[in-house]
Amino acid sequence: ISDQKPLGCWSVKHGQILTCPVVCNFETHEYIAVHDDKVLRIWKNEDLNLDKAFKATLSAEVYRIHSLPQGGALVLFRGGGVRTLDVLLEAPQQEIESLLSAEAIRWSGAFMEGQEPVLIFTTEKNKDFFVYVQKPKLNSLHKYKLEQQKPARPLCFTAHITNQTVTLLCLYSNNSVYQVLIPLHQDTEEEKEKEEEILSKSLLLKLSVSGAALKGTSLVVLDKDHVAVLGSLPDPGKKPKECLTIWNTKFQTLQTSKELPLGTSGQLWCYEEKFFLIHGKVLTVIMYKCETSSLAAAVGKLKDSQTLDVSSFVNWNTLEDEELLVSFQSQESVALKAESRMNLRSNRSTGQSGTLSVGQLLLRLKDASNYVLETELKKLMAKAPTPDLQATIGCVVTALTDRCKRNPKFYPQNLLQEIVETRDLSYSLCPDLMAVALEQKDLQLLQICLERFPDIPEEITYACLKAFLSISEDHLKSVDVNLDSAICYVDIECNDMEVKTEILENGFSEEMDQDMCDTKIPKENQRDGESCPVGLQKAALLNAVLHSAYTETFLLPHLKNLPAQQAILFLRYLYYLYVKCSEKVNTTLPGIRSPTINQIMDWMCLLLDAQFTVMVMLPEAKDLLSNLHKFVRAQVRFYSELNKIEGSLRELQRLNHLRESQTYSIEVLEII
Repeated sequence: ISDQKPLGCWSVKHGQILTCPVVCNFETHEYIAVHDDKVLRIWKNEDLNLDKAFKATLSAEVYRIHSLPQGGALVLFRGGGVRTLDVLLEAPQQEIESLLSAEAIRWSGAFMEGQEPVLIFTTEKNKDFFVYVQKPKLNSLHKYKLEQQKPARPLCFTAHITNQTVTLLCLYSNNSVYQVLIPLHQDTEEEKEKEEEILSKSLLLKLSVSGAALKGTSLVVLDKDHVAVLGSLPDPGKKPKECLTIWNTKFQTLQTSKELPLGTSGQLWCYEEKFFLIHGKVLTVIMYKCETSSLAAAVGKLKDSQTLDVSSFVNWNTLEDEELLVSFQSQESVALKAESRMNLRSNRSTGQSGTLSVGQLLLRLKDASNYVLETELKKLMAKAPTPDLQATIGCVVTALTDRCKRNPKFYPQNLLQEIVETRDLSYSLCPDLMAVALEQKDLQLLQICLERFPDIPEEITYACLKAFLSISEDHLKSVDVNLDSAICYVDIECNDMEVKTEILENGFSEEMDQDMCDTKIPKENQRDGESCPVGLQKAALLNAVLHSAYTETFLLPHLKNLPAQQAILFLRYLYYLYVKCSEKVNTTLPGIRSPTINQIMDWMCLLLDAQFTVMVMLPEAKDLLSNLHKFVRAQVRFYSELNKIEGSLRELQRLNHLRESQTYSIEVLEII
């Protein structure tokens, strides 16, 4: 999430549907999914094909899978039956009891009480709501009926367990949160014979913000004294304002609130002191820290909340950055207001005054000259590092790229390069920067971004690769790029073809190669790996692409669109690097940020996967593929020979450990 980069993607077959959320089993580090209600799938991160993953068809439909850090995975079936995953996998077709009579499950949650997992779920039947508390390992089940609150009805539930008591919180349609306490019974004969118990509830919160009723859509528990509610506030004559609120349940006060102008999906998740919510078109992560609940703090927060200000309870920086960019791009005044509020809070907390907020700074730089831009940005970058500084600089860079798009003649090249080189930015902080650099053909800036940004989308990586391969060598000679990654091994003059080596380098020599292959390769093509197929500048740029992080699943479709001649040129360069690496005992190229053997091999395999059919059909690729095949086969043979003496080498290593360091001896080892 910090790099905003996809790490994996798995798909079910056409016609199949994932029917419950996928979870991660904390104990085995495996993913668990259910498709088409009854088909269980289990796989690991390194598994690429979901169709080849473990599959088990169950006898009943699954409602939800819950994973607990120390309690394993629990499977809840639509009929109310519960099984631990281990028990279920022992006999996937085992009969699952049906506990529900025309009841539909509305919510479920899993918790740990001591060493025992506890599953709680609520059901609805004819507008009546029921609560089930189950301990699967103890085969214990208790059913309760929830007291009605006509005409209001429950919208969502959440719960936590403290001191053998389940606290169930219910968000109702009358803009209120109710609390239900359920003791965790020890199973006795009396308990088993007891009739269905009706649970009474008590009003915990009346959701009112500055006199307006908050219509909640999602509720999560933060700790024993705090809850978060996602909802909307009425705005007369306008669309309701969505907002995230945090409440102190002990003193029934609003702790803090934040408007969400880009809109949400109505869902809110909470995990390890982070909120997860859809804000606009992105998944937003917001950190928070629960403060010790006290009356003074609660009253203080209530005073702030009346003006819809924000306390230090939550780090809202992520949201403010998003709002600022959207507002600035649409040239609304909301940005200045939002950032002014942020600046006022900052001034109150640090005692500073007279400094520009981000919104004010952006408005000042909107049409400023290059001199003013440079002066203001140098002031900004000279500031002592703060948590907000990186985000502020990211906003400024985004504002500059917006100006570049509006005015193609404006492009502060040196300023942008200096910012990227001196600040640990990321693609997500300034998402349009590389697109503008591609438009301006700023190869130096693209090289810096590829080397420094950890979260570049595969589409942009491909666009850079295509641009680098398409630019002529003559043009590149006049371009100033960093050559450190290539200058130590790329042959600048490649005309001398009389050099020949008699040394067997990592298992490859021309004689060995000819022995292994009946096909005679023309003399002029036997040395494709010896001369660099691209110039020094282009090699340095391509090395930056090789260093860029990517996910194979997302890059492969783009590589399939690479023009055939560019694909062949890129493969020739990768083959050249591969041969150069193999000349060294440690398979490491000299230089700063030179490609590693793993990067070279990964890109070579990826390119061949994407372009193999095209290359097989092209006559000009035939010799290249043949040479590459021979070289790899020679390497495989060499390492196969090494494997044969692996046992003897290990024995030698063992004897070296056993030998006393002060004793001189001569030993003869016979390798059979």
